[in-house]
Amino acid sequence: MAHILDKIDTQILAILQKDSNQTTKRIAEELGMTTSPVFERIKKLEREGYIKKYVAILDNKKIGLKLTVFIGITLQGHTRSYLEKFVTEINNFPEIVECHRVSGNFDYLLKLVVEDIEAYEHFIISKLTLLPYLGNVQSLITLSTGKETNEIDLSRI
Repeated sequence: MAHILDKIDTQILAILQKDSNQTTKRIAEELGMTTSPVFERIKKLEREGYIKKYVAILDNKKIGLKLTVFIGITLQGHTRSYLEKFVTEINNFPEIVECHRVSGNFDYLLKLVVEDIEAYEHFIISKLTLLPYLGNVQSLITLSTGKETNEIDLSRI
């Protein structure tokens, strides 16, 4: 049975979302607690899957990945095997950083991050369009980003 998040759990999660590099001591100080119960709560949140993993968020442009493209994909078929094969193939493409099964005009929405338009064209020609069960592909090239975050507003839960 999953435990229900209380106020302290949500505070810990909010702190870690902003900076997962915080020490347990620092989090405990911010919450007015001692380190042991905060440490135990964090471990429990990890065990129960509330915290999936800790990552460093990179600046794509600084590492040379200047182009972000969203790709709407429609598959030729909608059987479970088509869907599973598609996701398996997509997971082999390091350029794709997100893959979402969606409702509406597309079956999937992909987020691709590459160096430039030439790298995008190469990806489309040499990888994506080689998938045999691909139907329609529609690309949206990002001109600028107004908001990009992984933080979830925990006041809504």
